[in-house]
This record gives sequence, C-alpha cells and structure tokens, in this order.
Amino acid sequence: MPADDAESEGEQYLAGKHPVLEALKAGRALNKIWLSNQAQKSLVQPILEEAKGRGVVVQYADKRKLDSLAPGIQHQGVVAQAAAVSYAEPEELLARAAERGEAPLIVLLDEVEDPHNLGSILRSVDCTGAHGVIVPKRRSASLTAVVAKTSAGAVEYVPVARVSNLAQTIDRLKEAGVWIAGAAGEAKADVYATDLTGPIAIVIGSEGKGLSRLIREKCDFLISLPMFGKLNSLNASVAAGIILYEAVRQRLAKRGGDPGSGGHASP
Repeated sequence: MPADDAESEGEQYLAGKHPVLEALKAGRALNKIWLSNQAQKSLVQPILEEAKGRGVVVQYADKRKLDSLAPGIQHQGVVAQAAAVSYAEPEELLARAAERGEAPLIVLLDEVEDPHNLGSILRSVDCTGAHGVIVPKRRSASLTAVVAKTSAGAVEYVPVARVSNLAQTIDRLKEAGVWIAGAAGEAKADVYATDLTGPIAIVIGSEGKGLSRLIREKCDFLISLPMFGKLNSLNASVAAGIILYEAVRQRLAKRGGDPGSGGHASP
C-alpha cells in the first residue's frame, strides 16, 4: 500500500536508518520492518537487534518494494510500517516544562507547509531541549514520513500539538503566562537584545508570506535576526534554530551554566 494511503487509514511509513531506529528505541508501535536485500550489515545490525528485542517482524525485500512503500524518500534500504503518530495537546507542552522545572520554550508554526522545514524544526527543538511545537490543522505540514526522515528521529521525542485555531491557542498560552514572540524580518527588536529567558512561545511564519496578519497582531512583540547580505529573509527552519539557540544561550547565562555541559534549554 502506498505511504499516503496507509497514513490516511491510521498508519504511516517511516523511511531511513535513523527514523526507524529511533522509533524502535522510543517504543513506537511498529507492525513490520522491511530491509533491502543489498543493505550493508553495519547499517542494519542495530535495527535488527532492537527489532528482535521488541518482537518486531523484519522482512527482506528488493529495492523496488521499498521504493513503492516510501516513494520519493531516500530510505537507505530501511522502511517500517508504524501506527500513526499521536498529536499532543498544548497543555501537555506546558506540563512538560513544569515537570522539568523550566520556563516554557515552545515553537508555533504559522502555516509552515514544507515538511522538510517541519522536520528540521523538530530536530532543533529536540537538540535545544525546548518543550514542543504547535501547528494548525489547516495549511500546515503534518507528521509524515518525509518529516520523520528530515527530523532524523526527533519526531519520536518532540511533542507536536495540532490545533484547529492557532489564534485561540495563543490566547490560551497567554492566559498561562506565556509571552508570544513573532519572528519578523522588519521587526525593530533584535533577537540578541531581547530577553528570551522567561516563558515564551516563538512564532515562525510561512515560507513565502511570513506571519499572517491575525497571528502577527496576537504576538506580544516581534523579533528579527540581523541581516547583512543581499537577501532579507532566512529559511523558516534556519530562523527557528537560531532563535532557539539564542534562548538556550541566554538561559544558560542566567543560571551560570556551562554551554558545553548539555542539558535542557531552560533554567
């Protein structure tokens, strides 16, 4: 069954060594794993060991079979059929921060439709120890195999909330004490001169239009990244990564932490 059809029926296909291996390690329910007949033993051995320990069926197949399961994706000779990813609720992201004793650090995506951008943002969120991502149900990338592959497995660890109304969700976050910072190229406030140590949600706009008018108006303030070249904007995932790591830098500095010691983003 093609990947798109499977996902519409409550299943999805994961493709690539890292997405499948991280899904196994995270305890994701996998129905079956297909490995290419030509796959290098060193590439698939960790997957075979994890699959055996979790009782997941592994089957060898030719490249054409894997190509049909994950069309258009560089699967590296590894494809798995998995239960659909469960979306979180926005309150779960706040609870995650509270459990860690940290100020919330959340990313909101305003109509970011490129799955590669969503995957890259999930990877940055995981690496920085931020508490999750919120996306709208309409005009937004969802958690597909492409997103899983681009995230290099981060999709298994980063909670993603999918909401019907992003503007109303922002209001709920404000009621919970979270400040809303919108990333906008024309903003006068430089991200490096803005305090990002408190409870904050960073809003990243769409690839072409940036922040929509309503969401822009909902933001408590706008922040920008300094630009010195001929272009006046950055890729959405790059901008999100830079802003997240500036928040990490500020929060580590506030608590006197060592940037090389790792750990979560918030104090």
